[in-house]
Order: sequence, then C-alpha cells, then structure tokens
Amino acid sequence: MNNDIQFASDLRNVMIRLIKKLRKESPTGAQLSLTERSTMALLYQKKEMLPSELAAAEMITNQSMSQVLNHLSELGYIIRAASTTDKRKVNISLSGLGESTLLQFRHERDEWLANAIAKACTPDEQELLRHIIVPLNKVVDLKL
Repeated sequence: MNNDIQFASDLRNVMIRLIKKLRKESPTGAQLSLTERSTMALLYQKKEMLPSELAAAEMITNQSMSQVLNHLSELGYIIRAASTTDKRKVNISLSGLGESTLLQFRHERDEWLANAIAKACTPDEQELLRHIIVPLNKVVDLKL
C-alpha cells in the first residue's frame, strides 16, 4: 500500500506544480485571483447564477463572493440584472468583455501547455499523456 500512497503523492505534487505553472502563463489572467477566474468559468458554463449560488459553488462566504463580484464588475467582466421572478434577487452573468477575457486566458494557457508538451515530450510520451486523460477524469468525477 505504501507504493500506492507514494504514487498518489507524486501525482498530486506534479499536478499542483502544473496548475501553478499554468496560472503564471496567462498574462491576461494575471490580474485576477483564482476565485475570480473560477467564478468567471462557472458563469460561462451556467450562463447566469445568483451570488449565493456562486458563493456556494466556490465554497466561500457570501461576503467574500460580494468582493469577488465587485472586482469583476469594476473590470467590466460581469453584468448584474434584477431577477424577472423576484426583484429582490440579482442574477449575475458574464459580459461580452468577460467572456472574451476568459476565453483569451484559457487560450494562453492551452497554447503554453501544447508548446511545452511538444518541446518536452517524445511522440510516445505525448501519446501516453493523451491516454491518461480518461482515467484522470474518472478520478476527478468519483464521488466518495
């Protein structure tokens, strides 16, 4: 079992290092915190959410989400609109600028990663990386 634990630790460490490296490889995303980028990604995926839904999804307090949304609003990345069913609620969505910015920093990271893989890995290693995507997704999607 010790080998399994060591493998898990090695995998976790290299994934963390890769994620940190990817964060640094996007000049467009550098002005945003991880939570701000993640919030934008959620809005891109869901199209529209309440601030409380965003806070729950990000596992932060409503007050912290308010600060995130205020910064994104100052940058022009989100739109706040009164709910059509309950005027006390405000729906949040990405603005056109927010969507294009999100797609830009995703593209910057993807481009960096593609170039890094091409330079660092042999064709056989690149094929191995392609095959590992399926089992990694299974691990990520596992509900324990």
